[in-house]
Order: sequence, then structure tokens, then C-alpha cells
Amino acid sequence: MEQKTINQFISELSSDAPVPGGGGASALAASMGLALGSMVANLTSGKKKYADVQEEIEALIKQTEELSKELLSYMEKDARAFEPLSRAYGLPRSTEEEQKKRDEIMEECLLAASRVPLELMEKIAEGLKLLERLGEIGTRIAISDVGVGAQMAKAALSGASLNVFINTRLMKERQKAEELNQRAMELIRQGNEMADKIFEQVLSAVTAH
Repeated sequence: MEQKTINQFISELSSDAPVPGGGGASALAASMGLALGSMVANLTSGKKKYADVQEEIEALIKQTEELSKELLSYMEKDARAFEPLSRAYGLPRSTEEEQKKRDEIMEECLLAASRVPLELMEKIAEGLKLLERLGEIGTRIAISDVGVGAQMAKAALSGASLNVFINTRLMKERQKAEELNQRAMELIRQGNEMADKIFEQVLSAVTAH
């Protein structure tokens, strides 16, 4: 999925194909958000003004680059998780036996399709912590890009959460569904708090006279 050109991805995203969808788009947005973090870290590295944080900046370059690539891989992971679910919806259910079999397969597919976007949310939360730190020690000439990256990560976090909730609502194992929902809600709360803090700090920095 990540090997497609931008035009190919947008074209497929806008078509009636089951994938890519919101999950893949969220993964791409999150990856770009962390890539912006990498850019800021690279622009900071080697500058005399930031020599006292050079070691930490080098670590952040590696962390943001690796996480950006990992987030991008969730485009494919999301597609692989959703395709079996899309097929399961079409399984026959005219007899009691067919209905039982369909229910079992659906439950497995719904769980898998919920876990992938939840994992994506966990990774985005990790990314926001890196962006938060870059907002504190990164070069001031590119501080706006930290804010942009955080906003993209925030949007991706919210988008991924909807992919959790739309699947857990159909699960018959309600206890498991609620566990997934609660974790997603907690990640939204934590992530929004971090992203909003970053935005306010960046906004203050770029509007100061």
C-alpha cells in the first residue's frame, strides 16, 4: 500500500473499493506528522545554538524516522485486517448452521479489525510524545512544523478511534469490546491533551512579537 504514488492512493481512496479507507488515510496522516518531526530534528542537528541538546536530537531523529515508517506500515496492516471482514459480511446465513458459522467468523474478523487501529493509536500516542519534546528543544525556525505534525497526529488518532468503535459495536463479546473501547477513549484523551498543548505552545511562539 505504501508503495503507491500519491495520485494512485488518492484515486483508490476515492473509489468504491473497500480499501484503502479511513484507517489507511489515518496511518498516512500520522506518518507524515512524524516525518515533519524528523525534519525539525534534522534542521536542529549540528547547529551551535542547540549543541547542548545535540545528543538528544540525534536520538529523536532516529526515533521519529523509525516511527514514521512504522506508522506508514499500518496502511497495509489496516487493509489486511479489513478485507476478511468485508468478505465475512457476504457469508450465507439462510440456515441456523450458516448463521452460527458466520457469527463466529464475523467475531474473529471484528476483533482483528478493531485491534489494528487500536495499535495504530498506541503508536500515534508515542509519536506525540516525541513531537512534544521537539516542540521544546527543536529549532525555532521550524517550530510551526512541529505544530503541523502534532495536528496531523491528532487527526489520525481520532480517525483511527472511529475504526475501533465501528467494529467493536458489532462484537458479541461485549466485555472484550468495552475493554477495547475504554483503551481507545483513554488514548484519545491523552493524545488530544498532548496535541492541544503542543499547538498552544507553537501558536504562542509563532505569534509572539
